[in-house]
Amino acid sequence: MGSTDSTGTSSGPGDVRLRDAPSRATAVTAGGPRETVLRRLLRFAPAAAAYLLLVALLLAADTRPGDIARYTFYAAWAVLLPGTLVFRSLRRRPYTLVEDLALGAATGLVLELAAWAVLMPLGLQKAAIAWPLLVVVPFLAVPGLRRHWRPRGYRRQSAGWSWSVAGVVALTSVYYYEVFLSRFPILPDSDTTRQYGDLPYLLSLAGNAKHDFPPTLPQAAGEPLHYHWFTFVHMAMGDLVGHIDLTVIEMRLMVPALAALGILVTAVVAQRLSGRAWAAPVAAVLVFAVGEFTAAYPNNVSSWTFGAPEVRLMSFVSLSLTYSQPLLIALIGVVGDVLRRGRADGGPLDDDGRADDGRAPALGRGAFVLTALFALASSAAKASSLPVTLAGLAFAGLMVLIGTRRIPWPIVGLGAVIGAAQLFATAVIFDFESYGLEVIPFGNVQQYWADPQHSRTAAVQAVVVAATLGAFLLNHQLKVVGALPLMWRRRFRLEPVQWFLLGGAIAGPAAYLAVNGFNSSYFTIAGLPFGALLSAWGYCEAVERAALPRRAVAALLAGALALAGGLTYLMYRYSADWATWAVGLFGHEKAWHSYDPLLPALVAAGVLAAIAAVCGLLWWAAARAVPALRRRGGVVLLTATLAIGLPGLGLDVLQARHVVWEGSWILPKTQIDGARWVRAHSDPKDVLATNGHCWEFEDYKNGPTCTNYRSHWLGAYSERSVLIEGWAYAPRLMATSGGAAATTAPFWDAALLKLNEDAFYHPTADILRRLHDDHRVRYLVVQRKAGQESPLLARLAPKVFDNGRVAVYELS
Repeated sequence: MGSTDSTGTSSGPGDVRLRDAPSRATAVTAGGPRETVLRRLLRFAPAAAAYLLLVALLLAADTRPGDIARYTFYAAWAVLLPGTLVFRSLRRRPYTLVEDLALGAATGLVLELAAWAVLMPLGLQKAAIAWPLLVVVPFLAVPGLRRHWRPRGYRRQSAGWSWSVAGVVALTSVYYYEVFLSRFPILPDSDTTRQYGDLPYLLSLAGNAKHDFPPTLPQAAGEPLHYHWFTFVHMAMGDLVGHIDLTVIEMRLMVPALAALGILVTAVVAQRLSGRAWAAPVAAVLVFAVGEFTAAYPNNVSSWTFGAPEVRLMSFVSLSLTYSQPLLIALIGVVGDVLRRGRADGGPLDDDGRADDGRAPALGRGAFVLTALFALASSAAKASSLPVTLAGLAFAGLMVLIGTRRIPWPIVGLGAVIGAAQLFATAVIFDFESYGLEVIPFGNVQQYWADPQHSRTAAVQAVVVAATLGAFLLNHQLKVVGALPLMWRRRFRLEPVQWFLLGGAIAGPAAYLAVNGFNSSYFTIAGLPFGALLSAWGYCEAVERAALPRRAVAALLAGALALAGGLTYLMYRYSADWATWAVGLFGHEKAWHSYDPLLPALVAAGVLAAIAAVCGLLWWAAARAVPALRRRGGVVLLTATLAIGLPGLGLDVLQARHVVWEGSWILPKTQIDGARWVRAHSDPKDVLATNGHCWEFEDYKNGPTCTNYRSHWLGAYSERSVLIEGWAYAPRLMATSGGAAATTAPFWDAALLKLNEDAFYHPTADILRRLHDDHRVRYLVVQRKAGQESPLLARLAPKVFDNGRVAVYELS
């Protein structure tokens, strides 16, 4: 970690603050230092190594080389190139190449949304590959824009910085390979292939976004989709530009690519806001590797005590979360840059917008344009992003107003921009739909302190309530603890950007505690990047104050990894015994208490705290004899605290190998073959009808009766709208079920459902004509596990496909 940057100064943890404006040795320009071709190429070795590792993992997961090449072309041509050019034209001065590329790629994600919105109404999907020319041509033709092709004045990152960030990217690639890429085939390859239940639904939305503007619900043809659907536009554009099958994008390419982009955006934002190069890899590790604290294994869906976790599973099942994170963190970065220009410490900026302390040059007025772009994209990428951002801004504005007694107009302006984006999403995209979320304080956690028999005293109940809230903080907020020493040292006299980060970190979990419903846990996840960035900032300051020598830094990292590894092993081997023992401490193990699910983690935290206290006393005693230990125990404790959130990654890998995820079901190959046949022999505007409406892919356990209306396979793999398939995720129904899937709710149009079912079980020529003429149905797709079609159907419509499990009849 203690490499030397191009100025000759140490860039290790003991001296990580960036220096003043780059000299000739640090500024890389088009005609700058004379280096050999080999040295120039070596600067890109970390990025090349991370990319080649990902390619190797994708190939090992049966991804075709042509698909990887086409996706690389799509990412470079339709995301990175136009986005980087536009970003360069909006920021005032160049800082680092990796910042231009990372924030440029995030800008490219925004631009492709606009391109889709132009192409779709005009029916120009086939011209999607050419849309970047709308950016490239002006930047070639306009003299004032040509300079953005080869900007001058980049500051070079140290080799240690580059390899550290590339290492985090590589770590996530290996993680996704183990838990996702190698576990699920691109397409089912047998009739016993398992698939996570929601992935077909998400695939169907992407298929719909290729053809409909605005997207509609594929499982109920024509039903409005009041949902954060920008993710699926991104997937559709990958298909339209790169000519890559959507299944390959979903099951192989999108998740690791967006995770890598999220890491890069996190790194450059952490460096820009904190002014510390080594905040970059620290923040990346905190965001993508340090997970929730839990003593449970396996930690499956039913054992998630406080909603969706920030690491395990959700990153590849909730594709909207994966897509939204780079955009949210980029938004944090540009908002934070505006706030950084009015720092509470009074540090001025020079004429070029560069901080006198050597921090990155200010983005300039273009930051407000970038704020608008990232806010608009974030608004319907994930509905939880902007409310948390607005709350963080409001908190910062309040604290600055109290501290300066002046209205912070930049914060007001930023709030107006982001508020307008939120209003756009609420009114236009979501149509004021709340998905059933309600303001019920502590509605998500009060189950753990419930005492319906009133058997506890007031004192005991207060302890249970406090323990529940403490368990919530332990479970989700470990990665934020680095912010505590920063706030303590500054006596809460924070800079505006730090108030903003702190406000967002508080707003996320506060919203979860105030708004009832499982989906409100995404507010918690939205607040974590704010907290992780502030935590990385505080951690780097703590390391600076400790002034650790390089050997001590290496020992600290080795100790953190050893601690994480030891905890991983203990939880893997003994978590069940630990849970039994922990519950037994607070009563007879056969007597159930509402707080029992929290006890294993709470008791584990108590044991670790006791061990830390003993080690602290020993450290204090040793420091009296060894002066080198003085004032360094805090950073050791801080590192150990962060490290106990690392076992989640290793446990995920073990769980993926040995435990089937709840919510995954058998998705038969023969069933998907039928849907793919329909895709190949139909027009995108054709509508399908089916008799299968049930979630359970492998069988209908109660015969033809269905009790969970979450069938999505036909709309997903045919990329066509279905008259009525599974309707549990329809916004109109989820609004009545507290934001959860309306698994047992009846379909809202009983007459249409009867017409649909009669076409399969009681067909007549008139019924089939009405389906064809009134509802544009071209194919009837029979799922025989749901019910055998009437023999009369073959007399009324030609059978064009039959593989035993699925039969297809054509209407004309």
